[in-house]
Amino acid sequence: MSTSLSTPAAVCATRLQPACPKPPSATENGEELRQAFQSFVGQTLFGQMLKAMRKTVDKSAYFNGGRAEEIFQQQLDQVLAEKISDASADKFSGPMFELFTMKRR
Repeated sequence: MSTSLSTPAAVCATRLQPACPKPPSATENGEELRQAFQSFVGQTLFGQMLKAMRKTVDKSAYFNGGRAEEIFQQQLDQVLAEKISDASADKFSGPMFELFTMKRR
């Protein structure tokens, strides 16, 4: 006879273990939400700003890298938007986040 989970001791042992970990507290969840909101707002704003700035500059006749330059320039703009967002997005996303949370209550 093999031992399996059908024995009463094994069934009780599996029932005593929690099925899932405890949910995070409200402050941890609120801080994660604030960080995600700040990141989204900052990257969206700065990404659009950099995109608009690039449109105002004409391409050089002699030093144009073609399609490859456009692709890498978009990747550079994405990284720049992330860095600028990390550095200064909290200044304008803070009031926006407060309004966002007021609507959810």
